[in-house]
Parts: sequence; structure tokens; C-alpha cells
Amino acid sequence: MHNTLKAMIAALAVCTTAAFAAEPIKIGVSGPFTGGSAPMGVSMRDGVRLAAEEINKAGGVLGRQIKLIERDDEAKNERGVQVSQELINREQVVATLGFINTGVSLAGQRFYEQAKIPVINNVATGSIVTQQFLPPQFPDNYIFRSSANDSIQAEMIAEEAVDKRGFKKVAILADSTNYGQLGRDDLVKALARRGLKAVAEEKFNIGDVDMTAQLLRAKEAGAQVILTYGIGPELAHIANGMATLGWKVPMVGSWTLSMSNFIDNAGKNGNGARMPQTFIEVPANTPKRKAFVAAYHKAYHVDRIPSPVSAAQGYDSMYLMAAAIKQAGSTDGVKIREALESLKAPIAGVIKTYSHPYTHANHEAINKADVVMGEVKDGRVVYAYPADEKKAPK
Repeated sequence: MHNTLKAMIAALAVCTTAAFAAEPIKIGVSGPFTGGSAPMGVSMRDGVRLAAEEINKAGGVLGRQIKLIERDDEAKNERGVQVSQELINREQVVATLGFINTGVSLAGQRFYEQAKIPVINNVATGSIVTQQFLPPQFPDNYIFRSSANDSIQAEMIAEEAVDKRGFKKVAILADSTNYGQLGRDDLVKALARRGLKAVAEEKFNIGDVDMTAQLLRAKEAGAQVILTYGIGPELAHIANGMATLGWKVPMVGSWTLSMSNFIDNAGKNGNGARMPQTFIEVPANTPKRKAFVAAYHKAYHVDRIPSPVSAAQGYDSMYLMAAAIKQAGSTDGVKIREALESLKAPIAGVIKTYSHPYTHANHEAINKADVVMGEVKDGRVVYAYPADEKKAPK
């Protein structure tokens, strides 16, 4: 009897220890942490880390801590495929946050759909990203987004250049990736709705450093403004190329004109560039945003976030996913998806307060009303229209 009692006590101790040491909830984080897209990927990852740390300090989710499983996809489609399979099969994540580059997203997210594991694209903006797996072929879509899709951005770019500033002769310069070419398509449609056709449509590759030929064709066509779809390094070569030619017309492009490697590499030549933004890092804004920026600066020892939009969207995506897991009361992928599509409690983010952001038919959390125009000014992005700053969510 004495030995039996000891065995029972030992077994109870083991169970109690196991209860206190509940397995963490594994959530994948994938993006480019190296290369030209790194400002976006690193900022997103670090925003997710901040949110996960806050959630864990508050007790975690379902009594369990969140464990982030991070992978660098190097902005390469084939690497994105490997990362997706690794996170799903080897790491057995319950969900993933990330996908920065549209092409990587379109290549890699199919594995999440097949595995019935939800993923929130928190930076990739290609309009078709959330449209890849729709009924009737796919009864349920596991692909969500917390960034401003390119249909929204292209409309805002055209609105800024044509409606507000009155330019009629526009040139489009877009990179040759899925992101650049799908964005170009959206711009063409936005211009067509205004009865316009670009006077020049030019393409360039990732890694190109000389945009002279493209710029000369745009100039000779009489372009009054350049509309861009690309990422920081190449966009800087466009701004610098115009300066070299002694030809300066405004640049209005997608949100990536806010990347640190555009602003730093273009220097004064980047001043005045305008782009849609979900989040602008300004010294004074709402309490929630001020706290987020201060926490980011302190944690990562910077005085400027490399890609503020990416950081904010990453941060908010973590809170959205945590809320879904909590509401589902489970880490089952089907139940998390169902919870994301029917979130009951509002989620206070730094971009906005999300009130029922998703439905079964709509997996876009960001609307046009959530997006403002930013402008590069002396090494920072500021509000292009001061009135927009007053509309920032409380």
C-alpha cells in the first residue's frame, strides 16, 4: 500500500508538472530577412515578435505561450515553397504570419490551403493573393490578409496623380516580378477608369542599377509623372537616374516607396515621392501608436523603423491570429479559420481597431478608408495631407 501511494503521488506530480509546462503554440513567421526586401521582412518579423512578447507576458493564449518559428524565404519563390513545407510538416505550426513578396506568397501559400492551416499575409499586396482558393473549387479559403491590396493602392495612386494633381501624361515603371507586373495591371485598370492610357510602360529587373533607357523613353513620351511598382533599391535608382538626367518629375507609387533602402539610397532625390500607407511613423500620434513605436525603437535600438508599414501590419496580424485561437478554444486549423471569419471581440491594433474584419467571403482586413498618402521628406515618411493624421484611430 505504501508503495502504491508513493506511485500515485509521483504520477500526480508528473501530471501537475506537465500541466504547468504546456506545450507552446507554434506560429510560423516567414519573410525575406536578407537581401533587397529585408527592410520589409525584418520589420514585419520584429513587429510580430513585439506582439507575441506582449501576449506571452499577459499569460499567452489558452494558457500556453506562443513560440514563433522564423524562416528567411530570401524573397525567392522556390525558397518560399521550401519554407512553407518545412513549417507545416517538420515544425507543425498551427498558423503562419508573413509572406512579403507577392510571387513568394502565390508559390508557397498553396501548401497552407492543402493542409487547412490559416496564414495571414501581413505584407504581400498582390490583388489575387486572397483570391487563389475560392469556391466552388475550394469550399474554404485559408488565406487571409492584413495589408492594403494593390487594387486599393492602384486606385489611390491614380487618384493622387490624376484626380488631385491633374497629370494627364503618366508613365509606369514596374519591376518584372509578380508583384511589379500585377501592380502594373492594376494601375492600367485604374487609369482606364479615368479614360487614360500611360504614355510609357517600362519594365526593369531586380538588381538593375541603370534606369536611363526606361527614363529616357518616359521623358521623350512627355511623361509628367512616374508611377512605380517595385521595391526600395531599384526605386532609388529611378529617383537617382532622373537626377542624373537633369529631369525631375514627381514619383507616385505603391507603398514600397516608404522603404528605408529607397529613402536612404535616393537621399534628397527621393524627397516628394508619395505612396499609400496604412501606418506612418510620426513623433506624435495616438497613444497606441506612440507606445508601439517607442517599444520598437527600444527593443531594436533604432530611431526609425526600416519599414513602418510592415512592422505595424506584422504586429496587428499577431493579435488577430491570437484572438482567433482564443475564440476557437483550439489550435485546429479549421476552427482557427472559422474563428478568423467570425471574430466577435474587437481587436485594438496600431493600424486600426478591427471589428469583425473577416467573413467567409472576404479575407481582406484593410479597406481604402484605412489607407492614407505618405510623402518622403528629409529621410522620413510624413503625412502627405495633414488632415489625415487627425483621422488616425484612437
